[in-house]
Amino acid sequence: MWPYHPDLLATPVPRYTSFPTAAEFTSSVGAADADAALRRAAGDASLYVHIPYCEQICWYCGCNTGAANKKHRLASYLDALHRDIAITGARLDGRVDVRRIAFGGGSPNAIAPTDFVRLVDALTLHMALVDPVLSIELDPRTLSPEWGQVLQWIGVTNASMGVQTFAPELQAAIGRIQPDADIARATDMLRKAGVTSLNFDLMYGLPGQTLDQLEATLRRTVELGADRIALFGYAHVPHMLPRQRRIDASALPGQDERFAMADFGYRLLTGAGYVPIGFDHFALPGDPLARAAAQGRVRRNFQGFTDDAAPSLIGLGASSISCFDDVLWQNEKNAGRYRMLLSQDILPATGGVRRSADDRRRGAVIEALLCNGTARIDADLLAEVSGRLAPFLARDLAVLDGGSLSILPGGLPYARTIAALFDPYRQDSARRFSSAV
Repeated sequence: MWPYHPDLLATPVPRYTSFPTAAEFTSSVGAADADAALRRAAGDASLYVHIPYCEQICWYCGCNTGAANKKHRLASYLDALHRDIAITGARLDGRVDVRRIAFGGGSPNAIAPTDFVRLVDALTLHMALVDPVLSIELDPRTLSPEWGQVLQWIGVTNASMGVQTFAPELQAAIGRIQPDADIARATDMLRKAGVTSLNFDLMYGLPGQTLDQLEATLRRTVELGADRIALFGYAHVPHMLPRQRRIDASALPGQDERFAMADFGYRLLTGAGYVPIGFDHFALPGDPLARAAAQGRVRRNFQGFTDDAAPSLIGLGASSISCFDDVLWQNEKNAGRYRMLLSQDILPATGGVRRSADDRRRGAVIEALLCNGTARIDADLLAEVSGRLAPFLARDLAVLDGGSLSILPGGLPYARTIAALFDPYRQDSARRFSSAV
């Protein structure tokens, strides 16, 4: 079992899907910065397309999403998204080769399958697509047969389903009722549609959750043949997400129980043949993500751990984030204001951060530690963190060999905390983040 040192996990830390994190975004970065970055972009890039709507809103959810209960609201949003695609594509002017497109949300299947086809047509028209790998996040509760036909016709090969748990009582506690039969049906449909890499999002640390319930969920996931598994600890932050107030905080497992669940999940999944990717992802050996891990090619972005090698990510849609070497920006989060900006042909970037050379240096260290478990570190950075790093070294959670810092097997659950030692912004923003495990 992993060694448990609660004092080293006491401070909440970011998930580091970017560096600097979105918590450091300010209004000093906006449309002019996005315009300049897009106009000078060249080479490979990936696209992320955000659909901020769901048929039903789950109480735990931290995504920027709203209820898809008004057709005119969806239609207006899609009109704006088409305009976003068009004006972004005009600035790229064919210089950027798009090799990956990810559709996320919310739930992209909150829109009609025909609307999804129109989005793909718009991307084909306005972007230089180079046989891209297509991935999509899906809600199994509302995945109709028509969606299976469309996904097959378009050629989507990667899909991710929000499963969270198979235990009915836990589903009721987090506002996401989805019978086992729905998930099995959706899994079968996606396989028949040609999806070769299927991810299940699962959670531990849910209200009232037991190890037996977690084990049952993990074993059912293995039985259904998920190619990838993301096992996240539930982050209870009702001060940021008011919808979480519907969850009974008194029933949430304590940190020691959460730690035991993470440890149990890791051991069950690796015992079942899954390759661990970083600290919370797993993949079957034949999956592209597992192959990337074996070759040291795993990266980290807003989709989590990935085998995507593109140096830039372009976000389309409300709240989506674009990542370039020297600047990160986020589109307007409010769908109404997002539509208003695009109605005036204004890029909807409304916040972000310019990445200094020091940011890029620290970001490379953080990404290497999280993705590969080891990083080369400049002497001045090591000197800066030496005092804070000492407890991890003393407890055999990490080892320092010259200028190389490596996380030892027992230190895996402390990876985010160790990476955070190199984040100069962390001290003032800890309350914004979730538990380290």
